[in-house]
Amino acid sequence: MDVSNILASHAAKFQSVIVEKEIPLDVDTGFLAVTDLTPVDEDSYKSNLEEYLQMTARDGIQALVAALYGLPTQPSPDGPLAQLPVPTTQLPRAKPLPKPKPPTKWERFAAAKGIQKRVREKKVWDEERQEWVNRWGKDGKNKEKEEQWIHEVKADAPVDYDPVKAARDARTSRVAKNERQRLQNNARAQTAAGDREERKKDIEKTLAATRISTASMGRFDKKLDGEKKLRGVKRKFEAAETSVEQEKQASLAVLSKLDGDVKRARKEKGTGDDVLNVRKAIRNVSKGKGSAALAREANRKGVKSKRGGKR
Repeated sequence: MDVSNILASHAAKFQSVIVEKEIPLDVDTGFLAVTDLTPVDEDSYKSNLEEYLQMTARDGIQALVAALYGLPTQPSPDGPLAQLPVPTTQLPRAKPLPKPKPPTKWERFAAAKGIQKRVREKKVWDEERQEWVNRWGKDGKNKEKEEQWIHEVKADAPVDYDPVKAARDARTSRVAKNERQRLQNNARAQTAAGDREERKKDIEKTLAATRISTASMGRFDKKLDGEKKLRGVKRKFEAAETSVEQEKQASLAVLSKLDGDVKRARKEKGTGDDVLNVRKAIRNVSKGKGSAALAREANRKGVKSKRGGKR
């Protein structure tokens, strides 16, 4: 029985796992990415766009999966894991390259004089001990004068002169001087680079504050060359004519703010004599009738005034 036709029809249903194209696919297993540089077939693209995109994506995924199966694996509880190699695709930086730091004062001086930077060794040879000792730190060579058992003292030295303390103070002063110079160099380099604009803004703010600190608000002060005109703050005024609803809302806002200030003062200072007791004040004004009686009486007066105006 010849089954070759049946096998051929069955194999035609499934595409080959080997992807063959005019331009080979660029597979980067490190990024799990595939780049297809083959030109687009315009006839297939225009006739059936969806099928063309599916076929292109299928070829790329098939090439990536075949490359993953060729990588070394290691066992794990979840199954074998492939060890991805180092990516080969060069990606652009997310941020620009950092700007080089400006040279410090000493670096500029060394470059002008041709001084080469050299690293001093941590160990130095001690002739008396005949061994290598530390240059700094514990049992360092720089503390030799402090730890020696005999010191030379000048004839005119004061009675309470301590040579050990003098040597220690001289060493600490040198350390403090070096640290101060290092901080000054860093501050000078930062000012020369990015902090110059901030420094300029601070100077402009200080100048603006000093200009309005005089009695004439700087109107008659002498202006500097190239000084910018000081921009004032524009005041915002409410409209002279507003609706009844807007006026009502503004009045309620003022009352609520006053009420909040009174409550806040009560919480901070307690119920002392300096805080206004609103209920007691209303009771005294209304002669014990309360706020409701006051409101009714105010409404009656308003109605009478309107009737009187009509007459």
